[in-house]
This record gives sequence, structure tokens and C-alpha cells, in this order.
Amino acid sequence: MADLNTEEKVEKVVTKKFRKPSKKKVCAFCVAGEKNIDFKDVAKIRKYITEKGKIIPRRQTGVCAYHQRELCQAIKRARNIALLPYVGD
Repeated sequence: MADLNTEEKVEKVVTKKFRKPSKKKVCAFCVAGEKNIDFKDVAKIRKYITEKGKIIPRRQTGVCAYHQRELCQAIKRARNIALLPYVGD
């Protein structure tokens, strides 16, 4: 009986699954060749905020650091002149 239990334990250790490395995200603004993000382009900016109105972080969107800073400024300016809501529904 003892030998059977040890064999089961060995099989469980061997069948451990490994996580595949994720694909590198590419900045959508760099690919499009845009230097600046316009705060009046609400359709483009809306993709980067949640339903609650929070700005989605860069690790989730794949936007580069330069464009993430530009995107945050554009979202804040659009909120200030009431193109985007501060709080979602």
C-alpha cells in the first residue's frame, strides 16, 4: 500500500503545468504613428477608461509610457470640459 501512495505523489509532481509567456503588447499609438493624443477625440479615448470612469493602467492596455502620460492628460482635459464623465453609471 505504501508503494502505491508514493507513486501517486510522484505523478502529481511530474504533471505540474507551466505558464506560457504572454505575447508582448504593442502600443496602438506608436503603430499608428501618432505623436499627440487629441482630447476632443472621445471615441478613441473612451477605450482606455472603465465603466466606472477609471483610467486603465498601462500594463493592461499595452500603451507605452510616453503615450500613457499623453492619454491621461487627454482624459483629464476631456473630463474637465464635460466630454467624458468623471464617474460612470
